[in-house]
Amino acid sequence: MNKISIIILTSLFLFSCGNNENNQSIEDLIKAKNVKALNEKKATLQGEMAKIEEGLATLNVKIEEALVTTALVKDTVFNHYLDIQGNVDTKENIVVQPEYSGTLTSLTVKAGQRVAKGQILGRVDDAGMSQQLASIENQYALAKTTFERQKNLWDKKIGSEIQFLQAQTQMISAQKSIAQMRAQLAKTVIRAPFSGTIDQVFVEKGQVVAPSVKGLMRIVNLGNMYVSTTVPESYIGKLKVGDLVDVYLTSLGKTYKGKVRQVGNYINPDNRSFGIEVSVPNPDNLLRPNQVAKLKIIDYTNKNAIVVPTNVVQEDGEGNKFIFTVEGSNGKTGKAKKVIVTIGKSSDNITEILSGLEGDAIIVTEGVNAISEGMKLNF
Repeated sequence: MNKISIIILTSLFLFSCGNNENNQSIEDLIKAKNVKALNEKKATLQGEMAKIEEGLATLNVKIEEALVTTALVKDTVFNHYLDIQGNVDTKENIVVQPEYSGTLTSLTVKAGQRVAKGQILGRVDDAGMSQQLASIENQYALAKTTFERQKNLWDKKIGSEIQFLQAQTQMISAQKSIAQMRAQLAKTVIRAPFSGTIDQVFVEKGQVVAPSVKGLMRIVNLGNMYVSTTVPESYIGKLKVGDLVDVYLTSLGKTYKGKVRQVGNYINPDNRSFGIEVSVPNPDNLLRPNQVAKLKIIDYTNKNAIVVPTNVVQEDGEGNKFIFTVEGSNGKTGKAKKVIVTIGKSSDNITEILSGLEGDAIIVTEGVNAISEGMKLNF
């Protein structure tokens, strides 16, 4: 370290440790957690450092050189994202329940098996309803024949109207009894409510079953997956059905492209948020209900933005944001120039520059903390 650097560091150290107006050391302020006093000391030191650098420049003191990395700034599309967490789910994930209580006489599926909508999964003993149905069907056949004969006679003006109406009533009553018995009998047949995969089977053939919390089996369809989450009410109007969303699955380390398929119309008064659903494709069947997902939803876009890495933006003692650019570049060397900028939004370690920096400017991306105004740069 040269003599000038030693003088600068010594001055800063003495200034930070000794002050007539405030005899507390930096260590004392840190222990006391006096944030305000620490910020004041920091601002004062930065101001003194700037004055020293200006003085050295005025005295034509030799400026040190620094090895840095640079980048050329270009206009680009800048997207700002709303980052939120959600849970993967599917509407088609249910526990199949029996509609009729009794002995499970057949079980035609097992865990892991693919089934189609309406496919028979099992049967419950009908307790003699099949025989009752056969008896009622015979009664209906007789009632229908009687009615047809009475109708023929009535059409020929033979017999009484009351006989015709009684035959008709008996036939209709038997017909309704058949429909009712068939509906009851259908409840003894367990069918798949939708196409999917049998995830778990909780019962065995011969077991007495009835509707319960546990149910008979779980069936899941992984082809209609979505992520549900809540969004702060400040985003009302910024999100709409069809918006593209990046869905990152932490457990898989993969990102899927999803779309907003539903936007809630109700604001929860407890947390001032509304719900949304994002449909997610599942071509590899890797998504599972209750997986944790991280959503990145675009809420702001600038198609001609000047952007820089967030870490190159610094703040001086006066609170100004600035960036070091390369002045007088000849391809390998140049001079550091401090440029005051106005920043916009930041996303993914990228910051939007609203003013102060033009396209095609060369900025310092690495080594920014080791350089100062006017320093010679090698890159």
